[in-house]
Amino acid sequence: MIPRYSRPEMVAVWSPESKFRIWFEIEAHACDALAELGVIPVEAAKTIWEKGNAATFDIDRIDEIERETKHDVIAFLTHLAEIVGPDARFVHQGMTSSDVLDTCFNVQLVKATDILLADMDALLAALKRRAIEHKDTVCIGRSHGIHAEPVTFGLKMAEAYAEFDRCRTRLVNARAEIATCAISGAVGTFANIDPRVEEHVAKAMGLTAEPVSTQVIPRDRHAMYFATLGVIASSIERVATEIRHLQRTEVLEAEEYFSKGQKGSSAMPHKRNPVLTENLTGLSRLVRMAVTPAMENVALWHERDISHSSVERMIGPDTTVTLDFALSRLTGVIDKLLIYPERMVGNMDRLGGLVHSQRILLALTQAGSSREEAYSLVQRNAMKVWDSYQVSGDSEIDFLTELLADADVRTYLSETEIRDRFDLGYHTKHVDTIFARVFGES
Repeated sequence: MIPRYSRPEMVAVWSPESKFRIWFEIEAHACDALAELGVIPVEAAKTIWEKGNAATFDIDRIDEIERETKHDVIAFLTHLAEIVGPDARFVHQGMTSSDVLDTCFNVQLVKATDILLADMDALLAALKRRAIEHKDTVCIGRSHGIHAEPVTFGLKMAEAYAEFDRCRTRLVNARAEIATCAISGAVGTFANIDPRVEEHVAKAMGLTAEPVSTQVIPRDRHAMYFATLGVIASSIERVATEIRHLQRTEVLEAEEYFSKGQKGSSAMPHKRNPVLTENLTGLSRLVRMAVTPAMENVALWHERDISHSSVERMIGPDTTVTLDFALSRLTGVIDKLLIYPERMVGNMDRLGGLVHSQRILLALTQAGSSREEAYSLVQRNAMKVWDSYQVSGDSEIDFLTELLADADVRTYLSETEIRDRFDLGYHTKHVDTIFARVFGES
């Protein structure tokens, strides 16, 4: 995490202060359950809560103790004992370090996910607004980077909306899968702590009890969680890459907002670069970087080892903080994106009507031509236009004119039949149907 790509609310989830407060709450809730079961005095549980709640944990002191003990949970418990006094002997009864660490980690992931879900809602709102705004803004669709047939810019935004709506559903599912608690003691057998303590702590912390926790919560849950974040990052990169392509000088159908006083290049004053979407491409790679280590964390030795620990101490904060920032940045890009409809039409017209080639192909087959002959007739006229475009950058030959002058084509199609196939509205007649599928009936 670096401040440049961090937002305060998400950073706070991973702060030492937040972590130690969650550790305390886990221990204190366990004490409440132990008191209800008669294992520890009720007054001791009350004292632990009162003194712990009133305290500000001294991070420097905990670090000092850890330098000696070489154990972070013991360091915290020692400091807590300094705060609570004699009743601290009842803290951590029958528990093991992983009970605290794993439960806390999952609490933090749940808190982080709630922030990410709010980020997704803001992004979805921006995508929907721009989709509706440009539902009928016609532009060229491209396959392999080459002009294909017309679409609308609203469809591009609707596609992104549907994609991130799926991502949101995945994130909700990932949240549910990660929201488990383990208070099962050494090797997870509950030998020294009643399972009802785990149930109490889970309910108090907004989690569910892990069915079988060995000494750790199974890491397949975490693998799925971080894989979900990786998929979201990939969707961010897809949209960012689309915008970057649309902003290329030769295309320039859309452009990141360029604010007053902004500079694009230290050397070339004319530059307006897609820096935000390029940044999003890089940030997406960082989030995906966590997926493979999370997968490899699944295979721990026997009932536990700590090979996962160092990985998670880094990827937990880094991925959620980075994804939070990236989602917010993408929302801002979409919200203020500059759209150039005239440029879209101009680019589409540069190929002299070739976007209608499939309609002519189909018309010829329907008029009696074999598909092979129809393809050959259309392609030989299309290539004249294409070759002209390659020379000048704008076709000086018109596809419609060439077709009308081709005697073989005219054997099958009249002038009216040919001209009718050059109706741009034909390509967008089902946009409303697609929008209804994505956004519901209006």
